[in-house]
Amino acid sequence: MHDRIRSDILRGRWAPGDRLQPAALTAEYGASTTVIREALTRLVGQKFVKLEPNRGFSVPRLREDELRDLTLVRCHMESLALGLALERGDVTWESELIAAHHRLARMPRRLPGAPAETSEEWSAAHRSFHYKLVEGCGVPTLLEMCADLSDATELYRRWSAPRVGPSSRDVESEHAALLEAALARDVDAATSRLRAHYEKTVEILLQGGFVQSEAAR
Repeated sequence: MHDRIRSDILRGRWAPGDRLQPAALTAEYGASTTVIREALTRLVGQKFVKLEPNRGFSVPRLREDELRDLTLVRCHMESLALGLALERGDVTWESELIAAHHRLARMPRRLPGAPAETSEEWSAAHRSFHYKLVEGCGVPTLLEMCADLSDATELYRRWSAPRVGPSSRDVESEHAALLEAALARDVDAATSRLRAHYEKTVEILLQGGFVQSEAAR
């Protein structure tokens, strides 16, 4: 149930600020209220759902300050992990990274019948590639923190997709450049390209007016 609700939120089934009433979702998904509440509570911890006193569960509004802070921390943590991965990663890690990029590059990013939506398969391949980039660091605590930050920014990344036209961003080239720098063991180039990759999403969301600014709040 957690995965179904999460998927529907990422697909934009509800708009930022929309309430997620357990009773309504019980009828929607054919599950008990207890199961629905457990799923929503878990999603609160992953920042896909917001829980407010006297208001209940809702889809979080995307905020500029939170987006910038999450991106800043993620860039620092993943740059550290990536630097260590380039130092420590062995041939097995290299081959798995190449395979992860190959899957991502061959996976259609948009849904055939809904060109504004990112496919679940591409999103999974995208997440696997980014995780494989840093996995070579060999530090479980650091990898766990990177995974948590990835979860926390997933909503922003997925909702930026409808704002990006086919010609306005070449994500495939960005991933290829990341792979190239990683295989060359060029820490400066790899970390610089990683930061630029994440900051581009911030730029797209801010330009599209999709993120609530401090002034608007």
